[in-house]
Amino acid sequence: MEELYRAIEEKIRAAGYPGEVDVFAFYEDICEQIGDKDEGTYILMSKTGDEIWYEYELSVMEDNFNLSVMTIHTGERDYRIDFDA
Repeated sequence: MEELYRAIEEKIRAAGYPGEVDVFAFYEDICEQIGDKDEGTYILMSKTGDEIWYEYELSVMEDNFNLSVMTIHTGERDYRIDFDA
């Protein structure tokens, strides 16, 4: 899992996001939100602070999920991370 977390963090940094990155928290948030979802494609949102919130575009499959895009919205700018690129 550490390798997966590192790859996610590298993508976030490559998108220019300068803030703190807690990839474990991102991953846990996604898992929690999709726990009762049927298979399909979803856009999920999560607010972690006063000005920062995350938007996840993902596909839920029977035994896993595919995170396609994550957008980090800040008060100053949006950072779009394309995991399928």
